[in-house]
Amino acid sequence: MKRCIRCLIPESVPGISLSSNAVCNLCLDIDTLKAKVAEEDKSRLRYETDFEKTLAECRGQGEYDCLVPLSGGKDSIYLMHRLKVDYGLKVLAFTVDVNIPALAWNNIRRSLAKLDIDHVTYSPSHEFYEKTFRYLLRNQEERGAVYTISYVYAPLFEGDAINLAMEKGIPLVLAGYSPGQPEPERMLYEFSRQLICETDWTPPEMASCGEFSAAELGRFYNPKNYPPGTQFPRYLAPFHAWAYNQEDVMRKVVELGLVATNKHANPIHSNYPINWLLMYSDLLSFGYNPYAPEFSALIRNGKANLNYWRIMGPLVNFFIRHRLGPGKEVTRSLNWLGLTAKDLRITKPRGAYDPIPGHA
Repeated sequence: MKRCIRCLIPESVPGISLSSNAVCNLCLDIDTLKAKVAEEDKSRLRYETDFEKTLAECRGQGEYDCLVPLSGGKDSIYLMHRLKVDYGLKVLAFTVDVNIPALAWNNIRRSLAKLDIDHVTYSPSHEFYEKTFRYLLRNQEERGAVYTISYVYAPLFEGDAINLAMEKGIPLVLAGYSPGQPEPERMLYEFSRQLICETDWTPPEMASCGEFSAAELGRFYNPKNYPPGTQFPRYLAPFHAWAYNQEDVMRKVVELGLVATNKHANPIHSNYPINWLLMYSDLLSFGYNPYAPEFSALIRNGKANLNYWRIMGPLVNFFIRHRLGPGKEVTRSLNWLGLTAKDLRITKPRGAYDPIPGHA
């Protein structure tokens, strides 16, 4: 696989071309790159101003100042630390117990004990999730498995977080999304008020396919289920407002004793196990890792380490393709869902699962 020597983006990514010196068109377009970085910095400062004001206003409104969805990864853990230690906020952590690996649970327990933060765990029936994963992997939209599953799976636990915040009168949900997460069309620093207050999050394709009952579809967040006049929380991504560097966060959570080792801080090991299957499917479909563009953007913007990902990127892909090391999760997830590699198919058009018209 040919990659840009400056940002590591694969040549096979749509819209990418490499020069004779193996530098991609994004890196060569210096003026556009500088303008984009400058605009992102400007936006970040604007978000930071709003965020500082928001935190000052949220204090003391209830038993907790904010709710943090806690996955056990480095970002959500470091976010808790900053909110509790640096800002002195009353934080409630919230974990949806679906497909979280043992290493991430170790991180969760250790960081909660270290920070002395209250924690709510929701353990829904896994049958619905298994059914959903099975259907989506067999009926991916044209952007592939990671996109399809992520943007159905994430809204489920995001919606659970909003519902819990409503139940407990918490004004803010603060998520550990790093810059570039989620898709910019879905969130830049904050979920829109339209999305939180007006939009039914049920994926249209799932609602129309006839495979899911009303009760199953009712698991998706829908603000229309609340009475008129309901005050909905804001849902923000603080790392979009703060200066962010991936390696700094990985180093700090270890130094602070929030996770045990560098391995525990590494997203390769703390991510959802099914993610290995999603990457495997997209490698088969597209020939490149679906996270490569995201990490390449972080590298171009100075927020991720080029040398680290120059080694780790191909290594991760090797593990996935050959189902070795952590890549054994590919086989385990296929067996768990009763699928084979031949079942991993793109059958739906772009945006089939997006509940917001025009965001596909």
